[in-house]
Amino acid sequence: MPAITNHMPTAELQALDAAHHMHPFSTQTQVAEKGARIITSADGCWLTDSEGERILDGMAGLWCVNVGYGRDELAEAAARQMKELPYYNTFFMTSHVPAIALAAKLAEIAPGDLNHVFYAGSGSEANDTNLRMVRTYWAEKGQPERNIILARTNGYHGSSVGSGSLGGMAGIHSQGGLPIPDIHHIPQPDWWSEGGDMSPEDFGLARAQELEKAILHYGPERVGAFIAEPVQGAGGVIIAPETYWPEIQRIVDKYGILLIADEVICGFGRTGKWFGCQTLNIKPHIMTIAKGLSSGYQPIGASIVCDEVNAVISACEFNHGYTYSGHPVACAVALENIRLLEEEGIVDTVGAETAPYLKEKWESLLDHPMVGEAKIVGMMGSIALTPNKDTRAKFDAEAGTVGYMCRERCFANNLVMRHVGDRMIISPPLVISKEEIDILIERARKSLDECMAQAQEKGLFPA
Repeated sequence: MPAITNHMPTAELQALDAAHHMHPFSTQTQVAEKGARIITSADGCWLTDSEGERILDGMAGLWCVNVGYGRDELAEAAARQMKELPYYNTFFMTSHVPAIALAAKLAEIAPGDLNHVFYAGSGSEANDTNLRMVRTYWAEKGQPERNIILARTNGYHGSSVGSGSLGGMAGIHSQGGLPIPDIHHIPQPDWWSEGGDMSPEDFGLARAQELEKAILHYGPERVGAFIAEPVQGAGGVIIAPETYWPEIQRIVDKYGILLIADEVICGFGRTGKWFGCQTLNIKPHIMTIAKGLSSGYQPIGASIVCDEVNAVISACEFNHGYTYSGHPVACAVALENIRLLEEEGIVDTVGAETAPYLKEKWESLLDHPMVGEAKIVGMMGSIALTPNKDTRAKFDAEAGTVGYMCRERCFANNLVMRHVGDRMIISPPLVISKEEIDILIERARKSLDECMAQAQEKGLFPA
């Protein structure tokens, strides 16, 4: 057993955690009853808990630890910056070197004419920025009525009031009076769950055309933008049929509305290229980034803005910003993170070697009797669980029951694999090796076997 950093016994840590720490997206009473798993250290693709167990992190934290854990270079970059300039703001005609250097680097690696950076502390904050920026853009162009923003059901853009409204998740909308006015949602391109008898190609086209229907319903003169993730991440790694994005691009071009690509999950190598819009040939006006920007080592997000939108916003006083916009330590860490991705060829290795290997192994899970679909792009994949793959049937239980059971079996087998409803999803660090991919698949298969036995024992397979 590896050495454990000195700390209180697990039970005492769990009791303190339950007494004082309010967990995100959790029922606190359940956390208290069961006890949180306490993570004490991490290295590469592996976590260590307070009992000394080593866990393969198939989710890279929350889709973010792209370069893996334990990178001394990032810790040293943070320490250097803290000693030199630990904080200063970029309000009131001031700037600093890390914010300037990172903005220039992002303009260099971003596609097209995405040359301008507005900093935030997270993806949620950056999407709140986008909401205000789009409406300000149209108001400055003399079209203030063009304030409707369209998004997708089951899309995820954050959980603040603005970004949670842009997202299309019912659970988020059920609390706090969301969505705010003039944000509307079109159906998602999830063929497995919603495609019925249509072919994936026909379904993808039909779902893209829902955007045009919505534009015509609300009026082209009122719609300002459409926001979407290249691949829906938190919604279950929903990869649209190949007909979908070309039709979306045609529609936004036809009606002259702004396209926002939410790259918080897809960016910085996750799809096998630097950005998901490059993988899927999307041409956005604004791109939201966070997570992989610093590999999660520091909280930072940003909106990367095209020349046209920047020209309009730059001509007015944009009354928006955050105390930690362009935080010097976060910017320094992000710059060093990008250097590692470039100089170690991590993105290239994902695209050419490890992602194709993971795809082959991930799709091999299709031979499991409870796996009906295995979808993957780059280093983000999902499998759909079903009692009957021929009919795409659902279990005799509330949606997510079996997915949760499978997640619990994965965690018991020292694999972090998340569930969204009855889909299991992965997003491992980009530095995962082929040997570690083999371990991931082996543990996933074992967990599927155990989950299936449990589900059958509980009578969740329909007769």
